Amino acid sequence: MKKNNFTLSDWLIFIVILIIALAFRLYKIDSPLADFHSWRQADTAAVARNFIKAGFDLLHPQYDDLSSIQSGKDNPEGLRLVEFPLYNACFALLNKYLPIFSLEIYGRLVSTFASLVVIGIIYYLLVKEASRLSAVIAGLTYATFPFFVFFSRVILPESSALACAFLAIFFLYIYQQKNNFWQVIYYFLALIFFSTALLIKPTTIFYALVLFYLFARKNKAKVFTHWTMYLFFILTLLPLLLWRQYIQSYPQAIPASEWLLFSVNTPQGLQKIFFRPSFLRWIFFERINNLIFGGFAGGFFLLGIVRKNRSWLFPVILIAALAYLLTFQGGNLQHAYYQTLIFPALAIFTGLGVDLLFTQPKIFINPFLSTILVIAVLVTSWFFSYYQVRNYYQYSPDLLKIAKIIKTLTLPEDKIVTDTLGDTTLLYLSERKGYPAPIENFDRLKNKGLKYFVTMQTDVIHSLKKTNQYPLIFENDKFAIFEL
Repeated sequence: MKKNNFTLSDWLIFIVILIIALAFRLYKIDSPLADFHSWRQADTAAVARNFIKAGFDLLHPQYDDLSSIQSGKDNPEGLRLVEFPLYNACFALLNKYLPIFSLEIYGRLVSTFASLVVIGIIYYLLVKEASRLSAVIAGLTYATFPFFVFFSRVILPESSALACAFLAIFFLYIYQQKNNFWQVIYYFLALIFFSTALLIKPTTIFYALVLFYLFARKNKAKVFTHWTMYLFFILTLLPLLLWRQYIQSYPQAIPASEWLLFSVNTPQGLQKIFFRPSFLRWIFFERINNLIFGGFAGGFFLLGIVRKNRSWLFPVILIAALAYLLTFQGGNLQHAYYQTLIFPALAIFTGLGVDLLFTQPKIFINPFLSTILVIAVLVTSWFFSYYQVRNYYQYSPDLLKIAKIIKTLTLPEDKIVTDTLGDTTLLYLSERKGYPAPIENFDRLKNKGLKYFVTMQTDVIHSLKKTNQYPLIFENDKFAIFEL
């Protein structure tokens, strides 16, 4: 199959798209860490902050939650052993040794840079395997659509893991086209990046399907007898397996995760959603079509799926994304940031769908009208998505004021209890460790070293003042602090 050349024009378009993507992601880059999904971002940022304070011990990362809420076991050291903390260590190192920006800004910048890497690779692959138009549309979709923008600049490891996975795909793509000394370099670069992706976020393992396809494309019928493929996957999986084996010694540091496959948390408790009609409606219609694509651009995505492709590379990327989506149904329905790992497939097939309109005369005969229609649909969809996603950037100024007062009235080593229903955002903002919910009676919490209770519940404040058992340290119209 003949490949398209990557020309100087492609480099210029590529650079423009990356500049646009960067500009969109710099929007509110300096916001306090109290925006949408702040509870998960706070846990990630807390690990980085504790690296700076206590040293870069990658085998014993710590966050601010000392409770048993996430794992079901007491965690007095605040250990957090989920993903290997490479992403956290990266922006912590930047903040420690190049303190130009805050820790939060560095966390967002690292995620932003990672998303630019993914956009660049998507553009390159589409130019080589499809067309320049599909590459431009896919790149601009990833660069500008509001849902893509927000979740590719949050303080979470998904973007970094995705960048490493696509760097692995990129280098293996080059490897399968070369037959010289350099192919060894590309092979090991792909191996290193995919191993890193798995450590940062094990769910990127679904992109192993794409890597297998690239091996098959190179070795054809001999793929199952060629040692290079087996060596690749053994060496990429080994660090992850060793890490997973290591963390089993710290069950108190591993959040419960079984529900991510089949269930969602509701006010009535865990509810099974595995392949229920409600799951399919919420994920494919409400989340992907309405929220991510703004309602209308999803049509281009569907056109891209029915398009006949020159190779199986992009369909395999779609299959990998769909396999991930349908495996972690609970996680994808509960948490919007889980869709970060399917962004490449969504952008790629949107680009392919738009390109189909201009390469199939039976669909649209007049190129001018086709162009006007595509622009109108994309712009309208962008605004429909924006009017939903814009709220993700908002945060409560009251929360920041409460955190400031806590820092003023307590010592850095004081441990506090908040009644934020397990949300660790207030712990992070106040730079205190403790419990994000009063899951035990106050006497037991006091015996465990917790010193203050912070509540924003009016009825709880009145009740504690009435009993007069715990001294009131501070009160205003928003919250109160009691000494345990």
